[in-house]
Amino acid sequence: MLLSVAYFPPVEYFAAIAKDFAIAAKPSEVHIEACENYQKQSYRNRCRFYAAGGIETLSVPVVHENGTCKLPIREIRIDYSTPWVVRTERAIISAYETSAYFDHYKDEIFSILDSGEEYLFDLDMAILRFFLHKTGVEADIRLTDSFLPSGSSIFGEDFRAAIHPKRKNGILADLGLEKPYFQVFAQKYGFIPNLSIMDLLFNEGPESITYLKKL
Repeated sequence: MLLSVAYFPPVEYFAAIAKDFAIAAKPSEVHIEACENYQKQSYRNRCRFYAAGGIETLSVPVVHENGTCKLPIREIRIDYSTPWVVRTERAIISAYETSAYFDHYKDEIFSILDSGEEYLFDLDMAILRFFLHKTGVEADIRLTDSFLPSGSSIFGEDFRAAIHPKRKNGILADLGLEKPYFQVFAQKYGFIPNLSIMDLLFNEGPESITYLKKL
C-alpha cells in the first residue's frame, strides 16, 4: 500500500496497514510517499484528538518559505520559534491523563516530541514507528524514491488522497471497524471515531491490535 506521512495518524491509517497484516499473518508492505510536495491542512502536520471540550486539533508549525507548498515533503522544516511542543504535551496530558494506559506510553511519546527533529518528515516517521511497535501492527516500511501519480497501483492500494481530515472515506466501514472502544469523555459527547491513534492506544493499550485487526 501507499501512504503519505502523518502526524499522530488517524485510526484508519493504522487500520489500513493492519488489514494486510491480519490477512497474510506477516508484516504489511507499506510504502511511504517521500517524494511528494508538502500539502497544507492535511494529516502531514496535524491530528485530531478527544479533549474535555470535544474534538480538538494539534498541529506542528512549519517554517514558511516562498513556495512552501511546492517544496518536497522531506525539506519541510519544523518551526520552533513558538513553544508548540510544550503546548502539545500539556494538551495531551489534559486529554488523556486519566486514560488507562497514559502512564505506560507518555514518556516515550514526549521523548519523540522533545527530540528537536529538524524536519517534519523525520518527526512523522519516528511517530509512525513508535505507534506501529506499541499497537503490535507489524509492517515493512519503505520510502518511495520517485513520485507516483494519484491512483497508482504499483504498490497496491493508494491511500494518499483518501486519508485526509477534510474528506470522508469508507476505510473503517469497509474493514468493519466502525465500532466503539472506551474513550475518556464518551459520557459527555459519545464515541468519536477515527481520532489520532494515540486516542486508541491510551485507552486500549495492548488491546489496540485486537481492535485494528477486528479480532
